Amino acid sequence: MTKKIVRIKDIASKSGVSTGTVDRVLHNRGRVSEEAKKKVLEVIEELGYEPNLLARALGNNKLFSIAALIPDYHVDSYWKAPSDGILYAEKELRGYGITVEQFLFDPYDVDSFEKKAKAIQKANFDGVLLSPIFYKEVLPFLENLQQNKIPFIFFNTQIADFGPLSYIGQDSHQSGLVAARLIHNSISKGTVVIAHIDETISNAAHLNEKEKGFRSYFQHKKTNIKLISAELNRAVESGFFEQLDSLFANHKEITAFYVTTSKAYHIAKYLELRNIQGVKIVGYDLLTQNIGYLNADKISYLINQNPYGQGYFAVSYLTDYLVFKKKVPAIKYLPLDIVIKENCEYYLEQNH
Repeated sequence: MTKKIVRIKDIASKSGVSTGTVDRVLHNRGRVSEEAKKKVLEVIEELGYEPNLLARALGNNKLFSIAALIPDYHVDSYWKAPSDGILYAEKELRGYGITVEQFLFDPYDVDSFEKKAKAIQKANFDGVLLSPIFYKEVLPFLENLQQNKIPFIFFNTQIADFGPLSYIGQDSHQSGLVAARLIHNSISKGTVVIAHIDETISNAAHLNEKEKGFRSYFQHKKTNIKLISAELNRAVESGFFEQLDSLFANHKEITAFYVTTSKAYHIAKYLELRNIQGVKIVGYDLLTQNIGYLNADKISYLINQNPYGQGYFAVSYLTDYLVFKKKVPAIKYLPLDIVIKENCEYYLEQNH
């Protein structure tokens, strides 16, 4: 049975008001008596009226410009996927007047981030999407956006107490819990290193949450597993290896690494070159290097953060808000996909 299309004139007729009154109620403009408004809203609900958002958008000649403040994928290849997701969403939504300009900053250089943020502030954008990886430095930028009533969306990294239009990404705390269970199912004793590579943990809220989640899993369990944290700097490979050598010298029974970023392959490379066997690795993201070590059984598990989807949904949600005037979810948690050698190829096909 075909669903009947409900028109504004149908609502007006059943409500006993003019079509102009119904239009004012639908668009929340002009003066309407409370009694008439109540009657119209009751009829709208009764008839199941749905506004033709597509026609409304196509009839709107306004152009909407969005700024994407995103780490440079030439510096860290992880960010290529969200950048591609942003590009694809822009291509799909261009017909609704959406344009997106990407502002790429060095994810290891705070000055680079602040420079790009200031460039966005000087321009006249209708919305902003960003990954706030520098917690302290992003706060003045967010305050400026709020003062100017510019909607913004976080992806990948969440700052829960700063009121974005939406957050798109994984639940970092739950992500840490999942990683802990994977490691607990893989080992029964020894030392687990929570490895933060090329990150300052005090200024990275999402990594803090991952570690908290990981530790909370073991908090009330009686195990022979010891947890230690390590901030490892990869600026010079020899120095990175020296840090790991020191870890193994001071902790004789390291049996697993939980790498909180996309750089698990650096640990796998070290273990391979040092000919260290039997150490489990759980990390993140389907980077080419990670996949190589996953297929070689050097990495046990990868948790897929769907970075492509993060970029895509961020543009899509801003479009819903700006063009279609729709309310968007405050949080869109993406699935915590556990990737192993045997199912890896299916996730690679889904990413694009």
